[in-house]
Amino acid sequence: MNRLTAVLISVVLIVVLASIASAAETQKGTIKAVDSNAGTITFCQEGTRDNITLRADKSIDLSKVKPDTKAEVTLDKDTVKDIKEMKKPKAAVGC
Repeated sequence: MNRLTAVLISVVLIVVLASIASAAETQKGTIKAVDSNAGTITFCQEGTRDNITLRADKSIDLSKVKPDTKAEVTLDKDTVKDIKEMKKPKAAVGC
């Protein structure tokens, strides 16, 4: 009985950790448009040509998000939880 209990607890922990890990994903791309009234952004994932409309979490201030910005967005299903602007690399200095 103890062995069975240990196996069941292990399986439950694995399932819980897997669901937490897959709950949010990060994607890089370009923010094509921002609709503050609707609370959405239009986003084109890096490596694709498809634009998708994503709902922004209420904690995101869309007035600070500008179109044609390279960004890394954190998604939970189809909701944007975080937006981080990707900085352009500095030009090399020297020879």
